[in-house]
Amino acid sequence: MKNQYSFIITIVFVFLSVSLQAQIKKIEPPFWWSGMQKTELQLMVYGDNISSLTPEIDGLEIKEVKKTENPNYLFVTIETENASAKNYTINFKKGKKIVDSKEYALKSRRENSANRKGFDSSDMIYLVMPDRFANGDPTNDSNSALTEKANREEQGGRHGGDIDGIIQHLDYIENLGATAIWSTPLCEDNDAKYSYHTYAQSDVYKIDARYGTNEDYKKLGSELHKREMKLIMDYVVNHWGVEHWMIKDLPTYDWIHQFPGYAQTNYRMSTQMDPNASEIDYKMCMDGWFVKTMPDLNQQNPLVLNYLIQNAIWWIEYANLDGFRVDTYSYNDKEGVATWTKAIMDEYPNFNIVGEIWLHDQAQIAYWQKDSKVGAIQNYNTHLPSVMDFTLHDAVTSVFNEENPSWDKGTIQLYENFVNDFLYPDIDNILVFAENHDTGRINQIYENIEDYKLVMTLMATVRGIPQLYYGSEIGMKGDKGKGDGDIRRDFPGGWEGDSNNAFLSSGRTATQNEYFNFTSKLFNWRKNKKVIHSGKTTQYLPENEVYVYFRSNENQTVMVVVNNSSENRSLDLSRFKENLKEAKQGKDIISEKNFSLEEKLEIAGKTSYIIEVL
Repeated sequence: MKNQYSFIITIVFVFLSVSLQAQIKKIEPPFWWSGMQKTELQLMVYGDNISSLTPEIDGLEIKEVKKTENPNYLFVTIETENASAKNYTINFKKGKKIVDSKEYALKSRRENSANRKGFDSSDMIYLVMPDRFANGDPTNDSNSALTEKANREEQGGRHGGDIDGIIQHLDYIENLGATAIWSTPLCEDNDAKYSYHTYAQSDVYKIDARYGTNEDYKKLGSELHKREMKLIMDYVVNHWGVEHWMIKDLPTYDWIHQFPGYAQTNYRMSTQMDPNASEIDYKMCMDGWFVKTMPDLNQQNPLVLNYLIQNAIWWIEYANLDGFRVDTYSYNDKEGVATWTKAIMDEYPNFNIVGEIWLHDQAQIAYWQKDSKVGAIQNYNTHLPSVMDFTLHDAVTSVFNEENPSWDKGTIQLYENFVNDFLYPDIDNILVFAENHDTGRINQIYENIEDYKLVMTLMATVRGIPQLYYGSEIGMKGDKGKGDGDIRRDFPGGWEGDSNNAFLSSGRTATQNEYFNFTSKLFNWRKNKKVIHSGKTTQYLPENEVYVYFRSNENQTVMVVVNNSSENRSLDLSRFKENLKEAKQGKDIISEKNFSLEEKLEIAGKTSYIIEVL
């Protein structure tokens, strides 16, 4: 009997010991930095039934401990002002007994980190979809801890492209004339299907193992900076994936928008500024889920908003980022996303953030740019430095196929787009693009290289920051009508055994080289042209489908001529005296031909000139 009692006592002792130890499973952010502008840091602490524990940190002041209805969470706010960069011990106590202890590091910041310079109009951004760009490390194509495995035969499956694949082809990207890379999201997405796009993230502090590691992402930034190139992260504030570990164990019921559970957004972003919108329509745009697998985050909850702010700052500091592209920006809670944006820009005043504002009216897009006078009508300021020029995209994808130009069809659509530049508070800081990973492929819309050249001439010479979608520079096509996978095809040569290696001049076809050489020459020319980066635009009404505009500053004038007609045209140059002044000669930067600018200019059909006025 004595032995039986001893056995029972031992079992009880072991049970109590286990229950009093190692209860803390996660602390996020996983580490932080000393010397930040905002000195308060809120730690999200997660573990089984930890709400009864009391945290203590020797050397750091705990300002607040917040509990929620879920006993598995504590939100611990600490003060880091004047704190040294070192490891601190966080003790979690039950009464006077220490139940668990964790080391927490405050690290030293990079020199001048707060003043980092973001991307701007001097840059050309190359957009890659990492799963479809290049497979640098075939050993990470699948991962035992993640559900979806590699299957290159599936259009919507994972194909194996990764961070290492991008790093291995930085020479190619740099030679193309790009100065920055925007990659679609790389954080973990553990959806069972279609996880390759990575917009339904399951862990926002961890790079998806099928792309590599956090260190690999950090290395990508480092390799880019060695080349004086920039890294832009695709950040998602609006939603996470349904497989996110916090979605599976919500800190609070209202961490996400619930109806209860799922209800889909109406996608009508115009409700966000419509003074006549009904409350239900306004609410369903902001609070509805983007799709059923992407729960909508509630930025009106201060814990959620602070978590998102700190996560964004953590990635900037950790990976040494140069900018964010923010997905579905105008679907967020308006005040919440403005607070998120301002917090980042307060920490990094020279950083840049471009928001996806997928609207089709310049006033509605301009509403979302920082200090917009349109937004000010409703006393709203996003603090968002940059927006995407979707109206220019709309025009570009139809203009060059217009068979019957008219009063409002044809190149006049380009002209009219720029008429509304007065709406934007910072016209040079908007993203211009012909396509991206969500739109039709420009080379599918326009099947000949002549039209591609017209499109790229515009992208390289109009105001703003040009963005090029991977593969366009070699003539890649893709039909959105066949599914998103078709506009996100694998880059030829990115996989061992590919018969066509378009990363190398010797591996490209003659047609691919023609596309590449034109694009490379164009954007390498643009790199050092301040007149294009920030010069004044003067445009002339199109005549006979010939659109002419000038970019000029005190040192240089560039004349851009776009002949969208299939016919040869002759331009009377006296019409452009305002900009040409007394100039007698100019040189086309593509053909390198010299032109007389005294009387007439002849231009072939479906041809463009970029003429440096001498």
